[in-house]
Amino acid sequence: MKNRLVILLIGFALGFFLTRIEAPANGYTIEKSFSNSFPTRIIIPSVSIDTSVKKALIINGYWQVFSDSAAWGDQSGIPGRIGNQVIFAHKRSGLFLPLTDIQIGAKVYVLTNEKSYAYEVKEIKDVKPFQIEVVAPTSDETLTLYTCTGFGDIERLIVVAKKI
Repeated sequence: MKNRLVILLIGFALGFFLTRIEAPANGYTIEKSFSNSFPTRIIIPSVSIDTSVKKALIINGYWQVFSDSAAWGDQSGIPGRIGNQVIFAHKRSGLFLPLTDIQIGAKVYVLTNEKSYAYEVKEIKDVKPFQIEVVAPTSDETLTLYTCTGFGDIERLIVVAKKI
């Protein structure tokens, strides 16, 4: 229950940082919309990953996970903007199984309906499922990929990439 609460709180915090409110000169408040800016595809040529990405909502304290595509946490960062965009998938063929072979320096391409963004892998590590700080907001444009790893998939493989 404690983990669910922490995940829910991080989700709300990410949502707060990603919803930008501006007050124009006329005094009216408008909310910027990023509805077409979320990832729709991820390509990692060095490990032969090329898969679609769907928006994952937080349901009962957990992000949705899909069996047929990767998922982008809808409360995480948006490509091309400051923040930590989080994309995750099952460790299966056609999804993130090859992610276990990724190397520092590998190029990662994230596509949206509007354009594509290039990233370079800077860090690879294994963490426990409760180490949710890996999805926390960042002060730069960061891409965090994760999938299950370890014996019985009891750990999480985290791949951190930075915009190039």
